[in-house]
Amino acid sequence: MPPILPGAEPFHRDGSATGVLLCHGFTGTPQCLRPWAEDLAGHGLTVSLPLLPGHGTRWEDMAMTSWEDWYATVDRELQLLRERCDQVFVGGLSMGGTLALRLAALNGNAVRGIIVVNPAMTFPRLPGYLLPVGRFLVRSAPGIVSDIAKEGRQELGYDRVPTRGAYALRSFLRVAQRDLPKVTQPLLVLRSRTDHVVPPADSALILSRVSSEDVTETVLENSYHVATLDHDAERIFADARGFIDRLTGVQEPLSTARSARDGA
Repeated sequence: MPPILPGAEPFHRDGSATGVLLCHGFTGTPQCLRPWAEDLAGHGLTVSLPLLPGHGTRWEDMAMTSWEDWYATVDRELQLLRERCDQVFVGGLSMGGTLALRLAALNGNAVRGIIVVNPAMTFPRLPGYLLPVGRFLVRSAPGIVSDIAKEGRQELGYDRVPTRGAYALRSFLRVAQRDLPKVTQPLLVLRSRTDHVVPPADSALILSRVSSEDVTETVLENSYHVATLDHDAERIFADARGFIDRLTGVQEPLSTARSARDGA
């Protein structure tokens, strides 16, 4: 098995009885969500941020995986969190947000709430038409990484996309769309006003089809697609903490409460 790229390693941190599962996006790695994961861990939460199969090594490895492999990985992490936590939240960026939504759709009350950043739900029409045959003719295409407004920030991901992987993504988005009405949990959607990877219509589609009654949408004015590494990162982290605290009934940061108890 090829070595994992430095910085692409999964992240796990034990904390309180409230857990959060974060999912990274297509061709990306945990690196793009690590600051968010560390912020949640600093808030006293139990956090899991796995590396999806075929990611974080070489783009050729993704061609040997399927969307079922990606989903199985996050589903397994969810079950592990459920074993040690009383409540579990799921979240993600881009396709990671799509994975989080499907986890919520299929696991009902096992998921307390959902936090998604620039979630993907549609595949570009023309490439989608070409992929069923094209994936057998062309091995890869140029990828899109580091769609970030903030200077000096880089996303660790593949600069090429295997066409077989793109076809798997297309198939997964279709499945995830069908599952949206099954989503009933509280939902926080954070989307960038300017996103060169996922169209704003994807968030609108999600909001129109989920069955959740507790829904909040936040528009990020100063970030592009990888908003968790961009100017609005702190806004995302703060909104996520507030969302979790509201739903768990926490009146003060878990880390502060725990420190107070430890010192008592």
